[in-house]
Amino acid sequence: MLAMDKQLTAEQSQQVAATVREELARRRLSRQQLAELAKISMSTLEKALGGRRPFTLATTVRLEEALGVALRKRADAAVAVVPSGGDVAPDHLGAYSRRAVAWIEGTYVTLRPSFGDKESIYAYRTEIAWDAKSACLLFREGERLDADFTQFGEVAVPNQSGHVYLVTNRSGQHRLVTVSRPTITGEMYGILMTLLAGKGSLLTPIAAPIAFVPLKAVAKPSFGRVNSSDPNHALYRKHLKRTLDEPFAMFMPG
Repeated sequence: MLAMDKQLTAEQSQQVAATVREELARRRLSRQQLAELAKISMSTLEKALGGRRPFTLATTVRLEEALGVALRKRADAAVAVVPSGGDVAPDHLGAYSRRAVAWIEGTYVTLRPSFGDKESIYAYRTEIAWDAKSACLLFREGERLDADFTQFGEVAVPNQSGHVYLVTNRSGQHRLVTVSRPTITGEMYGILMTLLAGKGSLLTPIAAPIAFVPLKAVAKPSFGRVNSSDPNHALYRKHLKRTLDEPFAMFMPG
């Protein structure tokens, strides 16, 4: 029998099953979602959790990688724990594992309406990447005309809502972007909630549709205030329109 096909003992299987059930409850994950993350069949997971079949080492390793936690306690060669290291985000960000959010990492052309010109679209760059020191996804903006307002912060990916949150918190002052998880082609759509800078020290809360388009999907991206004469204007407008048309976000009338 190959090492990865080795079956855990009854005691070890019970321990793994108990830990998995605790993680499912804590994260509010369904068994189907876990099976998909771990790339195992739903039947295999159900039988192992129900005690009708022992866990194999291969199945246990896949579950550990998907959950980002050690499911086995012994340290001998047959059941050595796969170290999670800094590969699991804190609870307040959704307790996601790096593997589970790898498809969100990347560089995006970020689009929102221009607050100064209703006919134009404001475009800038956003990079989302795993930070080992913080053990979570971080985002950072670039290519902004108003460089003084460049944002950076943490990314929350809770299982409960099925959305992605880009959170800026500077001395208690927040800016929040709530977007869908990536579509099949990688775009994310949603709502930006921030403060509009006015005259003097005037700041006004404002909400607007926002779209994140993978940089590789735009042949020659335009940044800054993009008006109707720009070759990318129609494409950018199409993405912002999709945010409201499908709808990924809704704005209720007052």
